[in-house]
Amino acid sequence: MTDPTLLNDRYQLLEKLGAGGMADVFRARDLMLDRYVAIKVLRKDYSSNKDFQTSFRTEARAAANLSHPNIVTVHDFGFADDLLYIVMEFIPGKDLKQLIREKGRFSVEAGIPLITQACAGLGYAHRAGLVHCDVKPHNTLVSADGRLKVTDFGIARALSSMTPGEHTDVVWGSPLYFSPEQARGEALTPASDVYSIGIVMYELLSGTPPFTASTPDELARLHISARPIPIREYIPDIPVALEEIIMKVLSKEPSARYRTADQLGRVLLKFGTLPDAPIPTSEPVKERPQPLRVDPAPVQYVQPEPAPRYVPPPEPPAEEEESAYEAIDWATVGLSLLALLAVGGLIPLWMMVYFAYTQ
Repeated sequence: MTDPTLLNDRYQLLEKLGAGGMADVFRARDLMLDRYVAIKVLRKDYSSNKDFQTSFRTEARAAANLSHPNIVTVHDFGFADDLLYIVMEFIPGKDLKQLIREKGRFSVEAGIPLITQACAGLGYAHRAGLVHCDVKPHNTLVSADGRLKVTDFGIARALSSMTPGEHTDVVWGSPLYFSPEQARGEALTPASDVYSIGIVMYELLSGTPPFTASTPDELARLHISARPIPIREYIPDIPVALEEIIMKVLSKEPSARYRTADQLGRVLLKFGTLPDAPIPTSEPVKERPQPLRVDPAPVQYVQPEPAPRYVPPPEPPAEEEESAYEAIDWATVGLSLLALLAVGGLIPLWMMVYFAYTQ
């Protein structure tokens, strides 16, 4: 394809944003709706596979039904010029992999809110019955206002159709980030995505993934059997509780992890809050957008507002104390004196009676 090219008599390809082993990504203009979009055009060796075409259409329809602030919206998909393509929401910004390369690593305060947003988007998909199967920093886009969006839903699952059967010798996904069961070629669950989120979180906070190797086979072996180095050995100031969460997420057995991204997101809320991101506009971006890497909810997590503090009502002004003279009850004093005089007047009578009887 040369630039400019009109795809399917509707999408004008403006520039190539990225290229990978399975697809090229273009920034394009939807001439019918007059808006900017991102188009992923799959290579011919994928597009010509009949099983992949069928699975791709199924997964693209499912992804198009996902509507969440932390998921890249799928607008359209089709087949033109012997090539499959998928049209998505255009996000001007960078992916997490680019940000990690530039920044080195993220602090807990800056990194956990991004992971929490990823959990919100993936958790929404899990509740809809979809598993991403290829969670990695390259598939998480961050806009300039701090909003994270997960992209490429369904493409990894569509790749699995190129070899029939749930258990296959062909492993799809990214070896640096996939789960032990994915390395074994087994069927995947939401807990598989949770493991991949844990790998991304480890890399985001430490600057390096927990497992590195020179070949995909060696990476697969490490995911299946090796224990990751505790992250506090790299970054001692990370909270112990957060390290325990990461180690739980990276458990080899799916049942030992959090079952869905929703569960992980709720646990991580104590370590960070979501940014109050403004609503994105459809206005064209003045600056040239950064390239988007290809290779390699409904609940949205929101930190609850603090309960209003109790403010005691002001105490009434203290009344002036009465003087000692004003505090005396003179009526009581008078009655007491009268009683004393009455009793004293009876003393002579009692004495007369006493002497009369004693004589």
